[in-house]
Amino acid sequence: MNNNSTSFSDLVVMKFGGTSVGSAERIRNVGDLISGSERKVVVLSAMSGVTNMLVEISQLFNNSNTQGALNKIQELQEKYQVVIEELYSQSEHKEEALTFVAEKMNFLRSFKEEYFTDFEERQILAQGEIISVEMMRLHLAERGIVAIKLPALEYMVTNKHGEPNLPEIQSQLIELLSHYPKQSLFITEGYICRNAYLEIDNLKRGGSDYTAALIGAALDAKEIQIWTDIDGLHNNDPRVVDHTTAVRHLHFNEAAELAYFGAKILHPACIHPAKMRNIPVRLLNSMEPEAKGTIISNRIKEGSLKAVAAKDGITALRILSSRMLLAQGFMRKVFETFERYQTAVDMITTSEVAITLTIDNTNRLEEILLELRKIADVSVDEDMTIISVVGDMNWKNVGFESRVVEALSELPVRMISYGGSNYGVSILIRSEDKVRALKLLSKHLFHEEVS
Repeated sequence: MNNNSTSFSDLVVMKFGGTSVGSAERIRNVGDLISGSERKVVVLSAMSGVTNMLVEISQLFNNSNTQGALNKIQELQEKYQVVIEELYSQSEHKEEALTFVAEKMNFLRSFKEEYFTDFEERQILAQGEIISVEMMRLHLAERGIVAIKLPALEYMVTNKHGEPNLPEIQSQLIELLSHYPKQSLFITEGYICRNAYLEIDNLKRGGSDYTAALIGAALDAKEIQIWTDIDGLHNNDPRVVDHTTAVRHLHFNEAAELAYFGAKILHPACIHPAKMRNIPVRLLNSMEPEAKGTIISNRIKEGSLKAVAAKDGITALRILSSRMLLAQGFMRKVFETFERYQTAVDMITTSEVAITLTIDNTNRLEEILLELRKIADVSVDEDMTIISVVGDMNWKNVGFESRVVEALSELPVRMISYGGSNYGVSILIRSEDKVRALKLLSKHLFHEEVS
């Protein structure tokens, strides 16, 4: 709880992703959604496609392709100009928006004179969110609505480990808000922050969700809303499975498992701050605001399977002790190796002298293998996918795990992890079998037909 006398228990945090602000029409739609009298902080992402363009500009500068970078900056400026021409009807606001964008594009062009490093790249990547917030402020002003900008670079800070400094975020946010006691609408940038050295930095891809959750936690808000272009979190991947349906209620732990194991609608990091402060998270559709969406809370619906998610790009390692080391010595050496090379492990199955585990980051794989092969025989399987089935997976629920295994009886299964969590069971399969597996799980678990 915050120690400030001002209460924010009636405040709602609303986050809108890139597709929700990706055109003039959609910016207007967001304006409609946030223009009510309820007190709120609105978190905005860069327009869809902009962050990718900024990444490309950074890469071109980094590769000393200055002309290529300048051409891409011009393309980006023209993209904004098209939206601005359609969005604003009053010349005053149109000119102000065009001038603001031009200043930011000139800022990008200034990097042609720079020795280019990660520091410069992070400054470039921040501009998409900064432009989104100013364009929204001007759009609301044109409608006669006052929106106060809360610059993320003035309150969103991380510590020396790159983790959000929640006490500092809370202190700075409350200080900023205290200057506007009678205002009800605030807008801010998602994704961007300052690090422990006060340099411009970011919360990585999907970080706008994280921004919203951190603001909600810092202010003990009433609710955190994540607005996207789909009606809540679906029970399977709607891109490859027909007739999926939105899951109306999820426990925080169920949502965390789905987010970590591939559900694209929600960033994994955003669950923890909300769960810590017991703030409900609602997933809503900015294209269909009347849809119920999904609510995530501490409530658990017992005896039900909720959803399936898939995580690609997985590599499996089977590590068999070559010296018959005692289990504790063998396992310690194995996991110390992964820790030393800062490589996280997703799934694990063990016996006394063998471990099979999965990783999704292979940047240090060759070094890891070099060390492991001093104590073990190691085999590697690449192009694998983890399928996670989430719900009330308490071991006392008879038959739940067998339903999952039976659904995949037509496919080769490399690995199963069950019992590590009361909220999910994970299965490792070949990536080439993913679509078939997702369809079979829908048929067997949710009674949906396989096409």
